[in-house]
Amino acid sequence: MNSSILNERQPFSLHAWIAGLLVGAALWVVAYSQLTRFADAVIGLLGLRHGNPLGEAVHFFFYDTPKVLLLLTGIVFLMGVIQTFFSPERTRSLLSGKRVGVGNVLAASLGIVTPFCSCSAIPLFIGFLSAGVPLGVTFSFLISAPMVNEVALALLFGMFGWKVAGLYLALGLFVAIISGLIIGRLKMERYLEDWVQAIQAGVAPELAGETYTWLERFQAGARHVREIVGKVWPYIMGGIAIGAAIHGYVPEDFMASFMGKDAPWWSLPAAIALGVPMYTNAAGVIPIVEALIGKGAALGTVLAFMMSVIALSLPEMIILRKVLRLPMIATFIGVVAGGILLVGLVFNLVL
Repeated sequence: MNSSILNERQPFSLHAWIAGLLVGAALWVVAYSQLTRFADAVIGLLGLRHGNPLGEAVHFFFYDTPKVLLLLTGIVFLMGVIQTFFSPERTRSLLSGKRVGVGNVLAASLGIVTPFCSCSAIPLFIGFLSAGVPLGVTFSFLISAPMVNEVALALLFGMFGWKVAGLYLALGLFVAIISGLIIGRLKMERYLEDWVQAIQAGVAPELAGETYTWLERFQAGARHVREIVGKVWPYIMGGIAIGAAIHGYVPEDFMASFMGKDAPWWSLPAAIALGVPMYTNAAGVIPIVEALIGKGAALGTVLAFMMSVIALSLPEMIILRKVLRLPMIATFIGVVAGGILLVGLVFNLVL
């Protein structure tokens, strides 16, 4: 009798979990590799086409929504499993480093090899927080991942040469590291949403201090997915919907009209402000940057616009609102915008 009750409480054995995870991983890879075809098929079924504003907006939504949800689910599950190996205190100590700023440098450097857009970087940002990584360090990653990755650097190198790519790398890392340090120094952990603070506080009470079995590790990963993905998915879909509409309907000529080399002093902060409501990744915005420069826009102003698009997008802020309270979001925007403004000024003066 007791054994039957126990089996009801744990319907899946370790072997069933392993088999399910292998099948799930294979399906995840297949689904992720077919995102473009899926979005193309959707706009085809709807009678839309590329180049049409509505077609571009719909394609963007049906490409990015499953992409972000797939990344969120996979990364949150992995972080839930990994958390069973490392206590929050140990993880915090490991990534914060023995010297001030080491963790920020490591997190910003990690962003170089993770070609995520701002919304795609949020799953790992949430995973870092849930593992107990310091707030400032997680922000260094969140800023660096979309803004300073190998996709952006390769495209900048191919279009503008190594000097522009190298300067962008150095200044982008500078913004990510310094912004994270400032946010960390402000001690704003109280502005994390309550559910994030609860996760950050440690592992589940019933297993705290115990040695996990692999079955318990997998169950912890699944619990992480239910708790986090279940809370943020409406914000993800809403944010991407706004980004898709803007992506399809904002014209390039309008943006180029006040970004010229002889534009007034306010053109640089205006370009940063204009970039915030938009949403795309580096691969999507750099061709726009090239087009704007070809129309006479100043390089520093356009790159500042690009950095605000991929590091301070409105859809990203909407998704982050489920994780952060408004004072922290406002601080994040202010600190990063200040760094981007400095980058734009340096580019305009040097090049």
